[in-house]
Amino acid sequence: MTPDRWTLALEAGELSLPDGPCLVLRARGDGDFAALGAVHCVQGFAPDHDLLAARGLTVTPDLPEGEGFAAALVQIVKAKAGTLGSIAEALGALRPGGVLLVDGQKEEGIDSILKALKGVFEIGGTYSKAHGKLVWLTRPETLPEAVIDWMPEPVETEEGYVTVPGGFSADGPDRGSELLVALLPELTGRVADLGAGWGYIAGEVLAEQAGIKTLDLIEADHAMLQAAAANIDDDRARFHWADVTRFQPETSYDAILANPPFHTGRKADPSLGRAFIAAAARMLSPRGRFFMVANRHLPYEDALKAAFGTGRLLGELEGYKIYEAAKPKR
Repeated sequence: MTPDRWTLALEAGELSLPDGPCLVLRARGDGDFAALGAVHCVQGFAPDHDLLAARGLTVTPDLPEGEGFAAALVQIVKAKAGTLGSIAEALGALRPGGVLLVDGQKEEGIDSILKALKGVFEIGGTYSKAHGKLVWLTRPETLPEAVIDWMPEPVETEEGYVTVPGGFSADGPDRGSELLVALLPELTGRVADLGAGWGYIAGEVLAEQAGIKTLDLIEADHAMLQAAAANIDDDRARFHWADVTRFQPETSYDAILANPPFHTGRKADPSLGRAFIAAAARMLSPRGRFFMVANRHLPYEDALKAAFGTGRLLGELEGYKIYEAAKPKR
């Protein structure tokens, strides 16, 4: 395995870090942070968080309080606003004179992030390797005002929902989710929303359907789940920060809803949706039903046939398909 860029830059003598602890934001589960010394990882995505914790690293879903870190590493994400927000948080946690490292692949947008940083700071150096780039700079005594504008602020939609800046569907409900809610039949009993996001589907369904006994929102993104908890004031809602593909419910569900994610970085990855389908079949009761919306071009039909005994297309509208499946196969 090729060492990470920060390890190579340190070994080559192109980069040096001050003594003290290092904060790692957006820490990826497979990252090798040994060269950075003592690290505190921040990762709100449950699969990566769990991998880091299993490796014995200190990891929390939220930024620790206070300042004083000697260095901070931000591993970028596809959403530029999300990355800039993490950079602003990292700078706020650094002590003056501390070193900020920003690492990412070209396809993730590292060049755009570098351009934004150059507009505000004097760059200390860059190290390019494996179609990506590591950028570093020294935190000044006073942070520029532009950095304050990068800080993530909650966004409120016209419907009154709070969303996550830089996250999926940050400007309002996803159209696919709206169509799924509109076409759902009457639901009863125990229901789950897989990949619940900031709670639009679950919130709308709970408001419309009195027959639901409980509704579990299962979401891997900690910030999204916090937004969902702020958006939904209903005693039937229960919030689970977990990887959908590994989540084990206390008892099986009578119905499951999903608008699965289908991107890894900037690339479409239908395997995520297929994993959601398999998870739904595993969590449903024998008579349970699965309702899913997906972009029309995504090839989920074979996965649905493999996981369920029966199924039908509830609708095909505005570039989306809405499916119902039943008789889950064990």
